[in-house]
Amino acid sequence: MKPKRPTIALMYDFDKTLCTKDMQEYTFIPNVGMDAKAFWSEASALAKDNGMDGILAYMLLMIRKAQAADKPITRQSFVSMGKGIELFPGVEGWFERVNAFGREQGVKVEHYIISSGLGEIIEGSSIYRSFTRVFACEFFYDASGVACWPKNVVNYTTKTQFLFRINKGVLDLAEDEALNRYTPEDDRPVPFRNMIYIGDGLTDVPCMKLVKANGGYSIAVYRPRSKSTGQSLLQDDRVNFALPADYSEGGSLEQTVQGIIRKMAAEDALVRQERKQLACAKK
Repeated sequence: MKPKRPTIALMYDFDKTLCTKDMQEYTFIPNVGMDAKAFWSEASALAKDNGMDGILAYMLLMIRKAQAADKPITRQSFVSMGKGIELFPGVEGWFERVNAFGREQGVKVEHYIISSGLGEIIEGSSIYRSFTRVFACEFFYDASGVACWPKNVVNYTTKTQFLFRINKGVLDLAEDEALNRYTPEDDRPVPFRNMIYIGDGLTDVPCMKLVKANGGYSIAVYRPRSKSTGQSLLQDDRVNFALPADYSEGGSLEQTVQGIIRKMAAEDALVRQERKQLACAKK
C-alpha cells in the first residue's frame, strides 16, 4: 500500500493579504452611500461606546446601514459582491502552482482562509474553490433570506482556534469534543511544523506567533510603499519573512514558499524515518 503523502497547510488572512483592501469597500460600502473611512470610523466608535467586540460592531453596522439605505442584504447579494474583489498580482494562478510544486516534493498542499471578513463575499470570489475550508464571519438569515444576526464571528484572537482545528483535522465548528481531545502532535493530520501562515498585519499576530513558535513559518505580506508594518513584525520576531504581496510566478514570495515546502518535506521524511526506526527498536 502506497504511504499517504504528508500534508502542508497554507493559511491566509484575506483582506489586504490576497485582495487589495477590506472586502466591504469594493461594493457594500459604496452601495449604502458611504466612503470607507467614514464606515470604519463609525464601526470603531460603535465598538468603543458600547464596550463591544470590533467585529460584531462592523457586522451590526452593515445591517443598520443596509436597512437605512433600503437595501436589505441577502446571502446571495453578499456572494455576488465577491465578484468585485481585486486580487493582488499572481493570486489567480498561485494555488495551482503551489499545489504542483508540493506534488513534486511528495507532499499534499491544502489552502485555508482564516479571516475576520465575510465568508459569503469570499464565496463569490474567483478563488473560493481553491480552499479546503474558509473560516470567516457569517450572518444568520431570517425566513425572508435577509441578514439579521451574526452566525459566526472570527476576531483577531479567536483566529487561533482554527489553527488547532486544521492541526487536528476537526473542521466542523460544531465539533468541540474531538478538538479538545489529546492527540500526540505527530499523529495529527497537519503538525504545526507543516504550517505556513500568510497575513498582512497586527491583526494576524496571534496566528503568526503561534505558528512560528511551534515550528511552522509565518510570512507578513505588504503592499507596495507600505512595508513598515511587515518590517516591524520581522524585527519583533513575530514572523519569519516580510515580503511584497505579489504572488506572481517566480517572485520572491513564491520562491520563499517553495523553499519552505522543500524544507518541510525533507523534515517530515526524517521524522517518519526516525519513528519507523524507533518502532523497530521496540519490537
